Amino acid sequence: KVMVIQSKEEFEAVLKEAGEKLVVVDFSATWCGPCKIIKPVFNALSFKYDDVLFLEVDADECEELIQECGIVCIPTFQFYRKEEKVGEFCGALKEELESTITELK
Repeated sequence: KVMVIQSKEEFEAVLKEAGEKLVVVDFSATWCGPCKIIKPVFNALSFKYDDVLFLEVDADECEELIQECGIVCIPTFQFYRKEEKVGEFCGALKEELESTITELK
């Protein structure tokens, strides 16, 4: 249930459409080891939390979006509500990912 974002425009449209829903964004890359480790966890959480929107952004395919979101390391997880960033952390931190979701949703 993770939606793969292909462009900055698509990202903005999805955030707008999400409205009150919490949106979790995984900024990752295919060559990143920690990203591969956290990916199945991110997928599992997307099924566990039905009321939360899970997005994935490939750092190499969406460079403009990466710059605009201020991504300096991957994986970075950002959390949005009503098109505003409400949280962010860097690293494949399983516990932090889930606790941030439960805290913000």
